[in-house]
Amino acid sequence: MTKVAKSHPVPATEPVQPASYEAAVQELEQLVARMESGQMPLADMLQSYQRGAFLLEHCRSQLQAVESQIQVLEAGTLKNWSGGAE
Repeated sequence: MTKVAKSHPVPATEPVQPASYEAAVQELEQLVARMESGQMPLADMLQSYQRGAFLLEHCRSQLQAVESQIQVLEAGTLKNWSGGAE
């Protein structure tokens, strides 16, 4: 009688945080370009999609944090930007 090896779930590792917002955007752009090329194996495409979703959420949260800080600095009211020097 042979014993069947039980598979142990691989613990999920935390995604690597990008160094900055700009680094996240750059990595996301590179992922999109590779995925759109059509030269990526399906398993790699799934992994890239997951990383891209993580990066997108990271960027959104960074932008939300900055927007919140601006609202505090502007005493709760956002002013329209005129686009020119006054």
